[in-house]
Amino acid sequence: MGELHIHSVLVTGANRGIGLGLVRHLLAMLDPPKWVFATCRDPKGQQAQELRNLASKHPNLVIIPLEVTDPDSIQAAAARVAEHLGGSGLNLLINNAGIAKPMSLDHETLENMTQVYTTNTVGALLVGQAFLPLLKKAAQGSPGSALSCTKAALINMSSSPGSIEEVYLWEQALVVSYRCSKAALNMLNKCQSLGYREHGILCVALHPGWVQTDMGGSGSQKPPLTVDASVQGMLKVLSSLSNKDTGTFLDWEGKVVPW
Repeated sequence: MGELHIHSVLVTGANRGIGLGLVRHLLAMLDPPKWVFATCRDPKGQQAQELRNLASKHPNLVIIPLEVTDPDSIQAAAARVAEHLGGSGLNLLINNAGIAKPMSLDHETLENMTQVYTTNTVGALLVGQAFLPLLKKAAQGSPGSALSCTKAALINMSSSPGSIEEVYLWEQALVVSYRCSKAALNMLNKCQSLGYREHGILCVALHPGWVQTDMGGSGSQKPPLTVDASVQGMLKVLSSLSNKDTGTFLDWEGKVVPW
């Protein structure tokens, strides 16, 4: 297994679940990133305690407040990251923050649809825009034209319930607003891959699997994947991504997920 070698990485929604798992595994690498930026809405709150515990043991972990639906918060976070990086860029941005609102088709609401779409789709767009200068700087500082996560990459945490072809777990997960937001996120990822390729930035939508988290395990059935298994798989996939993968929709094992 090839290990990911990156100078800097930022993970949104990093205080629990998959985001926290990503931070743990990045810090535990044989050759960990010089900078791991972990963002969440309330770094001082109870839900960020595990993140703060990690930061007390790892000087390369920086916790930054970030609300992905608030443009001012996003810009402030980008400025803080740039300050820490000095003259270097950001190699890897993982748009992981997301929400789900369980609701049947007949009872879905304007409020749910708007809130979930704003967080899961618009948030990923705004964060990508704000950190684009740092991603471009990382790409410019990397020799060669080949795309990779070592050079500069934007990873959007999607989900196969957003696959229009599969409609994964329809009976178990009546989350219409979530499904629609992830289908839209997949199109955003495609657009980003086309718009950012000229800057040397790789863009991939990633399905982490059905994982045992607060979000994934809220139904009656237990998800088959642990956070550790999902994260280990995803990091292996990230280490192998190249030009052919930009704009694609892959799962934690590197398999193509149908649109």
